[in-house]
Amino acid sequence: MMNPLLRLHALGQRIWLDNLSRTLLHDGTLKKLVTDDRIAGVTSNPTIFFKAISDSPHYQDELQRLKNDPTLSAEQRYETLAIADIQAACDLLQPVFKATAGDDGYVSLEVSPALAHDATATVAAGLRLKGTVARGNLLIKVPATAAGLTAIEELVAQGCSVNVTLMFSLRHVREVAQAYLRGITRHIDAGGDARKVKSVASLFLSRVDTLVDKRLEAAGGDALALRGRSAVALAKLAYQDYLTTFSDTAFGALAKRGARAQAMLWASTGTKNPAYSDVLYVESLIGPQTINTVPDATLAAFRENGRAEATLEAGIDAAREQFAALQRLDIDMDAIGQELQAEGLKQFEESFRQLLALTAA
Repeated sequence: MMNPLLRLHALGQRIWLDNLSRTLLHDGTLKKLVTDDRIAGVTSNPTIFFKAISDSPHYQDELQRLKNDPTLSAEQRYETLAIADIQAACDLLQPVFKATAGDDGYVSLEVSPALAHDATATVAAGLRLKGTVARGNLLIKVPATAAGLTAIEELVAQGCSVNVTLMFSLRHVREVAQAYLRGITRHIDAGGDARKVKSVASLFLSRVDTLVDKRLEAAGGDALALRGRSAVALAKLAYQDYLTTFSDTAFGALAKRGARAQAMLWASTGTKNPAYSDVLYVESLIGPQTINTVPDATLAAFRENGRAEATLEAGIDAAREQFAALQRLDIDMDAIGQELQAEGLKQFEESFRQLLALTAA
């Protein structure tokens, strides 16, 4: 039987791994995933690096040497460890990057969550990290906060490839797309090479169902039948927005000047509710020009029993009805998105604090 992950590739969707550690790099696991499953990218965040540095023995000697240097801050020690991993992953995926002329083969590194509401500092950090990693297949991760939107536009305008993170609503999707369009237009108008700029917009899913389901359970009655459907509906409607925004009519002039469409990326795709399928956010959202970044367990589950069929453009009317039904229950999906983004930022900030405690002298 054909590996369903390879079938996804044939359907136009790319799978990225939502994990990175020296164990994956040193024991050959990541290389095998790229070779056997055609994993086309890697994402990281403070939570992933905290777990990696805490659990893997491959960091300890270098971390101790870094701690013995009193001139380094805890954040500099963390960056030294993380950047080495990012560079190694970029090098591993470089053949994919070259073979696809820069469409695939990317690795994401997040700016400090402490900068989420400071556009100027985010731009400075993003450009510094880009220069330090010095790999063409690096994506700088920036959250879709109000300040983040300003930073996204400026980074893209300066030729920096960006992975926009912590998106939870259609409002976020639309605002991020416009920030990218402004930035890539400025980059091209300034004489930049648009083909060297890549951007993905990461829409987080499982957390949406977790929160909306709680509201539906509080409402009770017929509302209970709506549980477990909101995140998939959100993604399907977001993809319809993507098709409109980056259609030949709307985006054609920029595309002719070398600009790439900003790809939709499904994030937070590990199912949190055990009552739902462990591949819910993979099987339901398969379509061209999209990316699904999955944790190890979800990747293994889909490889074992996933069904790879084009599903992303099916059930659009049902998705719209889901949103209409939620609105009738006074569940505001844009407000849900803002609440989840604030919660996500707090979680990443806490992971970052734990990281710095881990690397403190």
